[in-house]
Amino acid sequence: MKKINPNLSNTQNKILFEEATEPPGSSELNHEKREGAYHCVNCGVKLFDSNTKYESGSGWPSFYESLPNAFETTTDYHIGYARTEYHCMNCGGHHGHIFDDGPQPTGKRYCNNGVCLIFKPKNV
Repeated sequence: MKKINPNLSNTQNKILFEEATEPPGSSELNHEKREGAYHCVNCGVKLFDSNTKYESGSGWPSFYESLPNAFETTTDYHIGYARTEYHCMNCGGHHGHIFDDGPQPTGKRYCNNGVCLIFKPKNV
C-alpha cells in the first residue's frame, strides 16, 4: 500500500514512498552553505546538522553523520547488489543510501535526495 502525502509533490512522494531517486545535481541544497539543520520534508523531524554536510562530488546533498535515532536502515538490491538505504525513523520515508567512502570522523556518506529535505537556517 502506497503512502501518499497530498502536501508533497509527485517526485517527493515517489522518492519517499516508492524509493525513487532524484537526478544528480538537481537539488538546490547541494550549494547550501549556511549554518542550520536539515529536516524531513514529510514529517519535519530534524535529521542532520549543517556541520556534518560536505561536498562529496556525487551530485546529491551528502552528510558524514546523521542525528541520533534519525534513521532506520535496510538493505536494498534494486540495482543488482546490496546497498544500505535509510528511512526516517519517524515517518518511514526513504531518503537515500549510506556508503563507506565519506570523510572522517565517521567514514560514512549519507547520500540524500535533496527534495526530501527542508533546510532551516540557524536563527541569528
